[in-house]
Amino acid sequence: MPGIQETTEIEQTVRSILVTDLFVEVPEIGLDDGLRGIVGLDSLGFVELRVQCEDRFGVRISEKEFSPENFVSIRSISELVRRLQTGPAASGERDVTADRTPGGERSDAG
Repeated sequence: MPGIQETTEIEQTVRSILVTDLFVEVPEIGLDDGLRGIVGLDSLGFVELRVQCEDRFGVRISEKEFSPENFVSIRSISELVRRLQTGPAASGERDVTADRTPGGERSDAG
């Protein structure tokens, strides 16, 4: 799993994902440019961006975190990735609520 990265490095990688993997054709994507309105990313593009970010940065983006607020711009995605890299999961702590089914039962043996 990749280590914690500097914000500028994360921003550059997100920009690279947009251009190289998602084939965005905007000459210069600003940090605060709207990914839907300015860049033209559609719903499938956002899903692919999520998967690419998880793979490249070694983080897991939950359904709750996969929100318009967190995916509005390169800056917002970079901030999310940084939080995920430095949060409890990054330090080896485990979120046991993630192991529960919607009814509250544990979904595995431990």
